Amino acid sequence: MTTKNIQKYKVKYLSVVVPVYNEEGCLQELIDRTIKACEESKKKFEIILIDDGSEDGTLEILQAASRQHEDIVVSCILNRNYGQHNAIMAGFSIVRGDLIITIDADLQNPPEEIPRLVAKAEEGYDVVGTIRQKRQDTFFRRYASKIVNKATQKATGVNMKDYGCMLRAYRINIIKAMLECRENSTFIPVLGNSFARYTCEIPVKHNERAIGDSKYSLWKLINLQFNLLTCMTTFPLRVLSIIGGLISGLGILLGLYILIMRYFIMDEVWAMQGVFTLFAVLFFICGFQVTALGIVGEYIGRIYTDVRARPRYFIEEILGQKKKTKK
Repeated sequence: MTTKNIQKYKVKYLSVVVPVYNEEGCLQELIDRTIKACEESKKKFEIILIDDGSEDGTLEILQAASRQHEDIVVSCILNRNYGQHNAIMAGFSIVRGDLIITIDADLQNPPEEIPRLVAKAEEGYDVVGTIRQKRQDTFFRRYASKIVNKATQKATGVNMKDYGCMLRAYRINIIKAMLECRENSTFIPVLGNSFARYTCEIPVKHNERAIGDSKYSLWKLINLQFNLLTCMTTFPLRVLSIIGGLISGLGILLGLYILIMRYFIMDEVWAMQGVFTLFAVLFFICGFQVTALGIVGEYIGRIYTDVRARPRYFIEEILGQKKKTKK
């Protein structure tokens, strides 16, 4: 994408949005380091921490931080767990800044990178993404991430290398556009890029998780990536059509081959021994049909969920925010 006509702008108010779920072990360090990083950016700022239904001492730490740093540390309390991306959307709904930065609470992405994102956004970019350097993740997560990033690039047409990193900056017009979207299945980096004219990425550090384990189990990671694929494109349905056509063509060729072997070569022994081969082909086709029905059903299920138009989150309480100014 050309940046010939990009115009620089000055960030007036910075909002940092952090989804939090059972992070009592590193939460205070996160708050202290994020405040310091925001102060280094020389901008007026707020830090919005969204408690996504935590079951440990997270809520008590948030309450204390909002009392200590009133109108700087804002605690947004959800009534239950809605998931990382819905929690971030809840944070977006109460931001007051003209530049919004999202970051995870586990300190794998250091808050000290925030000033660099602010400086890059001031060059005129609508979205500033990040590329994790020397990732401190397992081989499985790194390899799966590469596959998902490639698929996302093809589907969105936006050539970003690391869609899995939540350390990102968005201008307020992008946030407003995302809040207008009412679908329940949301993958924020992709949704934000769909409204952005100018995007870029910068390299950032990546640390080992400070305390505890990742909240994403193998099953949750698979579910997240499947949500990503089905919420942003109908590409899986096209793939099913192509594969279905290929299987049908192979079936016709196999039928002709069996016909030739049976009636022209008259190899009756071969015909009898081919029964199990036919069964294997039949099982393969049946398995493909069931998989296809499952994917189609997933899309129908999403239509049903979106038609009901239930809220993606419910904010129970907001602490530490004096008032929400007009943007």
